[in-house]
Amino acid sequence: MTEKPRLSFWQIWNMSFGFLGIQFGMGLQMANMSAIFTFLNAKEEELSLLWIAAPLTGLIVQPVIGYLSDRTWCGLGRRRPYFLVGALLSSLALVAMPHSSVLWMAVGLLWILDASLNVAMEPFRAFVADKLPETQRPTGFTVQSLFIGLGATVASALPWLLTNVFHIAPSAPGAGVMPSATILSFHIGAAVLFVAVLYTILTTPENPPDDIEAFKRMKRESSGLSGFIRELAHGLGNMPRTMKQLAVVQFFTWMGLFSMWVYFTPTIARNVFGGNPANEAAWKGVMEKAGEWTGVCFASYNVVCFAFSFLLIGLASRFSAKHIHIFCLACGALGLGSAAFIGSQQALLLSMLGVGIAWASVLSMPYAMLSSVLPPERMGFYMGVFNFFIVIPQVIVALAMGSIVGGVFGGDSSKAVLLGGVFFLLASLSTRWVDYKRGAVGLPTGGGH
Repeated sequence: MTEKPRLSFWQIWNMSFGFLGIQFGMGLQMANMSAIFTFLNAKEEELSLLWIAAPLTGLIVQPVIGYLSDRTWCGLGRRRPYFLVGALLSSLALVAMPHSSVLWMAVGLLWILDASLNVAMEPFRAFVADKLPETQRPTGFTVQSLFIGLGATVASALPWLLTNVFHIAPSAPGAGVMPSATILSFHIGAAVLFVAVLYTILTTPENPPDDIEAFKRMKRESSGLSGFIRELAHGLGNMPRTMKQLAVVQFFTWMGLFSMWVYFTPTIARNVFGGNPANEAAWKGVMEKAGEWTGVCFASYNVVCFAFSFLLIGLASRFSAKHIHIFCLACGALGLGSAAFIGSQQALLLSMLGVGIAWASVLSMPYAMLSSVLPPERMGFYMGVFNFFIVIPQVIVALAMGSIVGGVFGGDSSKAVLLGGVFFLLASLSTRWVDYKRGAVGLPTGGGH
């Protein structure tokens, strides 16, 4: 196999820039969908099930796209065709989302949006492994985390900024349309997503397969649905030991994250803004305020993610990705768990410090550990399979947490957020048993854009 050349920091910057746009779309989704569903008359106990589109589309789309992109080579390259198609469809879904007039329309658009985001996002993980030598992959994944943090920060806070800083007038009471700031935020997000992904496509060429004839032969021998099923069965049966151990870590991590994303807004609507779901007319207004502050809180943890990613680049050159991840997940457990008890808007921002530290590590360290044990010719496929252990726990939360909140927690969604903190703690403890030997890592030097 040809040794991959080391890339400059700015080359890594260019190849990761598209994640800024992808996460802009994801950030708008995470911070606003519960409020949008509530605006369209969804009940609190229905929210987790309505969110099921996000994990289910990832479960289906990511391994398929990973499999296909491993077998793609055309004028645009291997991964970049999927970046382009996913970005275009995601942008269209973002434009349409805030114009949903009924609940089923918003739910359907969420399915389309999340599927499209997955088409664009999955190959970006394999793109890093394609382009960078193993010693630079922690840096590559950490720069992705930096852009994820930046994109999600601005996207999450955008409705609040438009309302409180740029003084976008709210919709007229009873007008039956989404808040004006929400509509404009999604339109801005569509433009940012497409332009950012297009920038990566135009600035970063792809490396052709080392042996093009062997690549064509592999493609012929394993094409079609039967080829995918064989590959899936073989891949699941032959996962590296480290990947299996990381699967446990990912399982608990994403149980915690999904619990936060679904239930954070109703939690602060109750605890901070004093809302009562029994008063339906007042509850919608409280949820709108809580939704805006959820955006500020999510922006805060993404600011921390953005800033901490710079520190992670340095830490990755001195410490094992495994030990970094243990510490960061423990910080996340403390931050998320404390958010369930806080009744002050400003104090909630402090709890987001721990969540942001954990988020920066979640977006980089597991992939740095995983990429060191995967065969290069199946990098995209295995990155897609790894997504199983991200989306399956989210599906479980989506299917079960509504009943737990309604039946066990007495309708108190703050207990679901607290449970999310417990899941983070279990993820941190599970990381201790991951087999991973630290490799040499470091920042690239020299070079240009």
